Amino acid sequence: MTYNQGRIEETYRHLYVIIEHEEGRIIPVSLEMLGEARRIMDEFNIKYSSDEKVVAVVLGYKVKEICKDKKCVEQISPNFAEEFKKPRYMFFSADNIGRHLSSTVLAELESGLASDINKLVVGDLEIRHEHKTKGQAIKYEKTLQMYRPDFSGFLWTTILCLDNRNPAIQREYHPQACSIIPGVFSPLQRDGSRTGIILEYLPKLNEKDLKLKILSRKAMKSTVDFDSYKSVVSFGRGIKNSPEENIKLIEELAKELGAQIGVSLPISKKPYAVNQNLSSKYMSSDRVIGTSGRKVAPLVYIAVGISGAVQHIAGMKESQFVVGINPDENSPMKEECDVFIKGRMEDVVPLLIEEIKKTKPLMEIRK
Repeated sequence: MTYNQGRIEETYRHLYVIIEHEEGRIIPVSLEMLGEARRIMDEFNIKYSSDEKVVAVVLGYKVKEICKDKKCVEQISPNFAEEFKKPRYMFFSADNIGRHLSSTVLAELESGLASDINKLVVGDLEIRHEHKTKGQAIKYEKTLQMYRPDFSGFLWTTILCLDNRNPAIQREYHPQACSIIPGVFSPLQRDGSRTGIILEYLPKLNEKDLKLKILSRKAMKSTVDFDSYKSVVSFGRGIKNSPEENIKLIEELAKELGAQIGVSLPISKKPYAVNQNLSSKYMSSDRVIGTSGRKVAPLVYIAVGISGAVQHIAGMKESQFVVGINPDENSPMKEECDVFIKGRMEDVVPLLIEEIKKTKPLMEIRK
């Protein structure tokens, strides 16, 4: 089986990070992706004695064209400009814009895409596959191994974007690309001594491109305010035994604490029958804490009946003090808690409310 690995090394190079910005400021997940990209490529260049770059692409018009533009590549890596075909790797953010953009771009670039990734490793793998390799063991070099939680939130799936090396269906899949969950990776500390090449790319527009005009732009804000509250009480599927009564318990607890109410993602899908008022008020995507919703960092975070899937943890892990209430002492949420109370919410929450009511008058006296 013939396959020119050396040619691939020349035609696919660098890690492109697609940068998003709002109101003139780079959003946090873009900085997080740059930090992880820098770590990966530093290790990559040492391991493979290479000099490949991290390329930040500020989100704009026709990303496909800038990804394949040889004039830009001449300035980034002049020795490989002629051979350059596409990026080796690409990162997008797993937010509303990034999810839509990544699928569109990778369809145009005719390659694969892994979504909602929260762990990345580059290495060499020996793969034997009935279709990809025609059953033969073949070494895939410099492969981006992309890890994501499955739908339960507790098991891991590894996703690979591999070339077809079976002569009957041979073709290449580059870039190897993924969308990355916000809040998973840490941004780098600013280093003023570093310098980089800044390129301006001006797309060529025609009349069809100019027919669409933006008359106004308004950022839509969530109807639920978490930022003004010092504490947040969130609930999950632990309400299932008595959904309506348990939501009312959460309401009372939040009222006594002066807290905002959040939910886990499954609750936003309205899995339980409750009255219309409670359903529209609380079983809403605007209240979701996690990678599919909001990221919060209150002084106190209380997770009631939430198991602790990684998607939810990513949205509340910066809280200063975390209390968990769950009958399962092996719940992953326990590892995130400063205080973990083993018990059914129906038993625990009323006791908490009672103790808070007793303590309130004492707090007022101390004031």
